[in-house]
Amino acid sequence: MPRWPQVVLMVGALVASGGAAVSAGLQDFAAIERGRYLANAADCGSCHTVPGSGQRFAGGRPIETPFGVLVAPNITPDRETGIGAWSDEEFDAALRQGLRRDGKRLYPAMPYPYFTRMSRQDTKDIRAYLSTIAPVHNTVAANKLPFPLNIRTGMFAWDRLYFSPGEFRANPDKSIEWNRGAYLVQGPGHCGACHTPKTLFGGDKASASLQGYTLQGWVAPDITSGEGPLASWPADDLAQYLKTGHNRFAAAAGLMGEVVDFSTSKLSDADVKAMATYLKDIKGPKAAMDSSSDQKVLTAGGAIYQDLCSACHKSDGTGVPNLIPDLSHAATVESGDPTTVLRVILQGAQSVATDREPTGPAMPAFGWQLNDVQVAAVASYVRNHWGKATKVGEELVRKERAALHARTN
Repeated sequence: MPRWPQVVLMVGALVASGGAAVSAGLQDFAAIERGRYLANAADCGSCHTVPGSGQRFAGGRPIETPFGVLVAPNITPDRETGIGAWSDEEFDAALRQGLRRDGKRLYPAMPYPYFTRMSRQDTKDIRAYLSTIAPVHNTVAANKLPFPLNIRTGMFAWDRLYFSPGEFRANPDKSIEWNRGAYLVQGPGHCGACHTPKTLFGGDKASASLQGYTLQGWVAPDITSGEGPLASWPADDLAQYLKTGHNRFAAAAGLMGEVVDFSTSKLSDADVKAMATYLKDIKGPKAAMDSSSDQKVLTAGGAIYQDLCSACHKSDGTGVPNLIPDLSHAATVESGDPTTVLRVILQGAQSVATDREPTGPAMPAFGWQLNDVQVAAVASYVRNHWGKATKVGEELVRKERAALHARTN
């Protein structure tokens, strides 16, 4: 929606009260608009808004971690249950240092190890924007971790191991576009929070940055551009995926669908192109794939695929550009971990709808129709035929089905 009428009204009101007020008012408006943009870049709404609640940033959404469940807090300007009474310094300490108002350590489900790359001005502008949204009185008990993980003093050791504070520093040997993309990916975008493998204690494996991780029942694939599953995606296709949630190869669903919906679709074309430029320059190791599989299983899986899947994905797996994923270029098919493939077969998936791609096709669930042996067969066929990955066992399907049931209930 055009914002010029808002600017004109603001300027008109400020002119009536004097020229100095005009300058201050426009400066405040610019800070709020920049803060809104950065809050989108940081995907704040995805964690701090309960889907379907209509209460933006009011908190209360459970965040599943390998150690238990945390609940995102209220970050509306409510003075009692939100951040309305916080100072700018306290807000900055939370985002960039991982410190609560009482000085205790935050858990890294709040991605301060990435937000530390932002500047003091960045966090001040985000706070200015959050101060303009409607306050919601919503008390949230954020820490639901079991003992002894619920004791925050352990975070001192974690921070010593995994937290390196400091603002983003541009690489003088790289282009302005590359550095802008690096800032967004490493900083507010916190891409590594999902896409970087974790240690036993939940810290990033720095040596495997952006090389893929499985969380909350979804695979965040390797997004480096060496020999990973996105190596065949040109930068323009990657940028289109970030902006619209769709391209000729894939459609965003699940956690990535939320990222596109709340964050990357709200960024400028220049910024998503910058992110793509940076990611295409990050090289990873060649994926070790084992294409061995049982021919009987593949034959059975191929028959199921032709019966249930080929109407949309086509017999050759190429799908429909910008609507139905091309299985030969789908990152989740080529990933070593079959979790997303199994989840989508069992539970179905709704791809994201955005302003530029308003049609978000859904894949139906087949878990009710196929037993574990059949799901394993069709998953093995898809992953072996197009991804050259090892077969999926019946036991793995059984575990994934149980995990989906537990997560749903």
